[in-house]
Amino acid sequence: MTELILAGVLLVVLSLAGTPLFAIVAAVGLLAFHAAGIDTAALIIELNRLADFPALIAIPLFTFAGHVLAESKAPQRLMNLVQAIFGWLPGGLAVVAICTTAVFTAFTGASGVTIIALGGLLYPSLLRQGYPENFSLGLMTTSGSLGLLFPPSLPIILYALVAKVSLDTLFLAGLLPGILLVVVLSAYSIRVGMNAKVERIPFALTNVWKALKDAAWELPLPILVIGGIYGGVFTAAEAAAVTAFYALVVEVFIRRDLKLFGDIGRIIRESMMLVGAILIMLGAALGLTNYLIDQEIPNALFNLINQYVDNKIVFLLILNAILLGINMFEVFSAIIIIVPIIIPIAMKYEVNPIHLGIMFLMNLEIGYMIPPLALNLFLASSTFRKPLPQIYRAVLPFLLLLLAVLLLITYVPDVSLALTKLMGSPL
Repeated sequence: MTELILAGVLLVVLSLAGTPLFAIVAAVGLLAFHAAGIDTAALIIELNRLADFPALIAIPLFTFAGHVLAESKAPQRLMNLVQAIFGWLPGGLAVVAICTTAVFTAFTGASGVTIIALGGLLYPSLLRQGYPENFSLGLMTTSGSLGLLFPPSLPIILYALVAKVSLDTLFLAGLLPGILLVVVLSAYSIRVGMNAKVERIPFALTNVWKALKDAAWELPLPILVIGGIYGGVFTAAEAAAVTAFYALVVEVFIRRDLKLFGDIGRIIRESMMLVGAILIMLGAALGLTNYLIDQEIPNALFNLINQYVDNKIVFLLILNAILLGINMFEVFSAIIIIVPIIIPIAMKYEVNPIHLGIMFLMNLEIGYMIPPLALNLFLASSTFRKPLPQIYRAVLPFLLLLLAVLLLITYVPDVSLALTKLMGSPL
């Protein structure tokens, strides 16, 4: 027992010293298996078992495609198209920012990339058109994580792998909640635009046609992913391969925004570093999760919680509060470590695992912007060179709107499950 306590203290010290999280999780798993008298090779077996996940290949392929698009001029072309269509609205440019960042984040799967890549372009444009400074800051900070519910978002793929649910079904379940978020934020932006009397961009079919021609090669990407999967043309993994190949050909050989023997090598290296970190973390966490399940830790937690909470409504409220706190610090690790623990508990409260997944991902979106430690707040402060207290004030109205949508998604499961039921997808 003394050895376990000393080992635990050592792990805490190592984590505070900056030891990678996957090493900490793996060490905890090895320590737990050793203490239980189980061969520590069980952890390595889980790492090998990753290769059996059919959707695993989707992670590196979609990540690569997203980084290729991020490094090209595709975001600018997409923004020009959305602006040509929606610029005439009272809050037209803000709606443009919301739609563009949502699509961009869905493909990159990384909130920080969106703020850095598009923030420097959109934030000054919002100010020039007369939008209030705090609104513009809050919009860009919030939009950084908007789109994580849309396919082919990396967190959706990761959740499906960890929770062992259908990736195709989860992609479908995220569409309505994601659209709802875009509509709610767009409605708020239009109201702000009307109050601020922001200048509108006159609608012109010639501008729309020009923007359509400029973005003609990027527009088929969502159709390839969503239409291909739900049209039965290919699986999610096959869609990832098609998307990666299509993005590479378009941005290197057709658009020529990127160089094959310069930019692509760097993009592969940078994107696969992220994927490698996720996969190592996933393998280590799966081993630890198997130990927790073997020792019936989720059942013990359920029994403990059930002593004080026997109501599903209250449980979901508490669960949201916990997830918001966890996702504020480390989102990918939260998915990998927390999901296997909460799923058995949530199912005892009769929470559908697909519905739980959308709740979790919605919490993840909000967690990126919760003061005082969320990642998007620091990135926005650095990118826009504004003090953190001002960023905190700027995101508050958006945070309240997102929390309202979260409550709706939590207590009206059909917002997430309606399309899956309509399409006959397995729940």
